[in-house]
Amino acid sequence: MIPEIREKFNRQFSSEQYSEYLRKIWQVTDNIEDFRLCETPLYLSDELTEKLIESGDKIARHLTDNEFLKNSIKAVPEDYFVPGKSDHPQFLQIDFAVTIDADGSYKPMLIELQGFPSLYCFQTLVDKINREEWGVEEGYDSYFNGYNFESYIDAFRKIVLGNSSPENVILLEITPNKQKTRIDFLMTRELIGIEPVCISEIIVEGRKLYYLKDGKKTLIERIYNRVIFDELKRTDIKYEIDFKKEYDIEWVAHPNWFYRISKYSLPQLKYDCVPETYFLNEFDIEKHDIREFVLKPLYSFAGSGVKVNITKDDIEAIPHKENFIIQKKINYAPLIKTPNGYSKVEIRLMYLWDKEPILVNNLVRTSKGEMMGVDFNKGKTWVGSNIAYHRK
Repeated sequence: MIPEIREKFNRQFSSEQYSEYLRKIWQVTDNIEDFRLCETPLYLSDELTEKLIESGDKIARHLTDNEFLKNSIKAVPEDYFVPGKSDHPQFLQIDFAVTIDADGSYKPMLIELQGFPSLYCFQTLVDKINREEWGVEEGYDSYFNGYNFESYIDAFRKIVLGNSSPENVILLEITPNKQKTRIDFLMTRELIGIEPVCISEIIVEGRKLYYLKDGKKTLIERIYNRVIFDELKRTDIKYEIDFKKEYDIEWVAHPNWFYRISKYSLPQLKYDCVPETYFLNEFDIEKHDIREFVLKPLYSFAGSGVKVNITKDDIEAIPHKENFIIQKKINYAPLIKTPNGYSKVEIRLMYLWDKEPILVNNLVRTSKGEMMGVDFNKGKTWVGSNIAYHRK
């Protein structure tokens, strides 16, 4: 992105230093590497930073519209609907691919969005170890809107804890110690003092929920929810909590927002930073070249079920077309110069939403394959997860 910074980083890079970088990160999980971390952070130009912020603001403003919020309830599948009122999610993720515009400049294009938490605490560790091992260029930061580590964690803590004590707030997940993102759960415990708790460990007594903390039955007042129902459906784990009942707890964020702000929202967004997107049942196959589109199931996560090279037969074989979207393919820019070719990039803008969505941090995913993700980058280097820095 910034040639002189990129050349300097690549020139000073060593595999020994990268090994030390990984050791410092993964010591949190007893040196078990659950996913790949890229060898480099990304330095954003002022121009692309501005475009990302502007594009994110457009999307965020749309999502705060009362009409959108009211109609978004239709996105929740009946089987997954959880009772309880919630005006908006406390977290918002907006994922942009970096592409090349017609004039040759870099342009962010929306890939996905979610009213669900991301790796809010882990990204602070990535920034910390980047600074220790690589050094971050003076005047560059990963936080936005004047936040620094202390104010960011303070804002995150207030969102998650509300007026409750940490012992009365839990991070709820399906076998959290086996999740690929468990390092974020461990960092969340370290930074704001709440425990990762498996859904199977919740004790139900009427409208009250409890868990065992240090062997003591402890009341749950708030749940920092990381459970994804699509994943829960595929497990045989036993649990007492009934998501169709109301309990005396506050959700952070309410599970319905996983669907209410999601791929379901994409066909409604008509902006120049959003690729053409249709519900599959509304897509006129005769008017489009389907080779230019990618097929995505509405109710999956982590890229599962995405089909890149589709045919008419693929579409005709789908019985419930209303459960899929079809999106114009994105041509990623060759963005990060590496010792063995260029990496392409997706940038996640991470928001906290109290009274309104506020951009606070980011996450970067890099790839040299056809798509992002492990399956498309096996055996490749200078790919994986990291963070982006922009000029303060």
